[in-house]
Amino acid sequence: MSTLSPGLRPSDDRPVPPEPRTPSRPGQRIAEPAEPRAGRLRRVAARLTPADRAVLWLYLLTRISLWITAHFARRLFPARPDTREAAPVLASFQRWDANHYLHIARDGYFPAGTGPWTNGWDNREAFFPGYPFLLRAVHTVVPDWTAAGLLISFVAGAVAVLALARIARAYLPEDAGGRRTAVLFLLSPCAVFLAAGYTEALFLAFALPAWLAAVRHRWALAAVLTALATTVRVSGLFLAAAIALLFALAVWEKRDQQRDEQGRRSLRAAGWMLLPALPPVVYSWYLHAHTGDWMAWKHAQERGWYRTFHTPWEAWSNTWNAAFGPTQTTGYALMFQAEIVAMLVGLALVGVLLYRRRWPEALYVALSLWALGTSYWYTSIPRATLLWWPLWIGLAALSLRRPWFRTAYLSVAVPVTTLVALTFLTGRWAG
Repeated sequence: MSTLSPGLRPSDDRPVPPEPRTPSRPGQRIAEPAEPRAGRLRRVAARLTPADRAVLWLYLLTRISLWITAHFARRLFPARPDTREAAPVLASFQRWDANHYLHIARDGYFPAGTGPWTNGWDNREAFFPGYPFLLRAVHTVVPDWTAAGLLISFVAGAVAVLALARIARAYLPEDAGGRRTAVLFLLSPCAVFLAAGYTEALFLAFALPAWLAAVRHRWALAAVLTALATTVRVSGLFLAAAIALLFALAVWEKRDQQRDEQGRRSLRAAGWMLLPALPPVVYSWYLHAHTGDWMAWKHAQERGWYRTFHTPWEAWSNTWNAAFGPTQTTGYALMFQAEIVAMLVGLALVGVLLYRRRWPEALYVALSLWALGTSYWYTSIPRATLLWWPLWIGLAALSLRRPWFRTAYLSVAVPVTTLVALTFLTGRWAG
């Protein structure tokens, strides 16, 4: 007689399910077996539509393209022309502001009693704490600081581009609109900053889902996500203002149909609109405790990046002189020219949004332009275009109506995107 494996019936040799366990005493709960990690991943993947997967595939392809560019940039454009050994590929991404975030994550804001009163101070308090804190947390798992920052941007960028495509599908009639928006966004001139250890990807990973939740009138979720965005960048306050305006317009439209209970729900939802102000207040309190200055982050920006207030026409004049005058080297002059172009694009975008009565989006972009356009000169406006999601949705809509526009855009954007990426990856100023 053959020996049967445990759990098999003699009749059909099929597996027998285990006997259900019973509590050893009344009222005792039996712990359910933990869901395997693979099962959780499959459940998350099942929530992605085919259109979502297409967008994520585009995102992955552009990341591969950028890494190929970084690989060859370190060999073709080394820091010293006579070098015989290429720099590590990760070093190409550890540039400019990424170093500030690394120093904050590694050493804190005021290590060993240093601060604005110290000679050679790097004005690190100008940077909000959301990204450095997350970088420090990820570093506990990923030992290399640069790799940890790139991992944050990689995951956050995927969330951001997925949310952007979903927002686009809410405005555009075709699923192709989401893919088209993703393509134009991922091949935008400053797209390299979505992959580097900068805050743009993480900010968008909170801001775009927040806007998507607000459009669906899920105000509490929108407020929580916007509050997370304000831990990353002060631009989160501009988003909060736009969502508050969207909320007010939604309440105004339903004013005739509202009952007492609906009015109370609206009042409770209005309270959520105050939540995004909490992180900046807490951060200002922290800085005041260490420096005695409630606006220390703003004053650090003024010291380090010439962000003292100037009228818009003064800022335009100073930027124009830097772009076309003899004061700057050719590389910096070109970047100032890009600042002017980005400002003009932003002003045109606000005009279009106002014409189409997209008041909340117009407010968001206008506040961004005001903050960036009232410094001594324009700085980082091209990079800020990544945060203007109405721009990429509008360009996608135009390309769907005018098929030639897609070809024209890509013919211009792809070489510019490559040049900006090379500029950043080789350590030159790229905005």
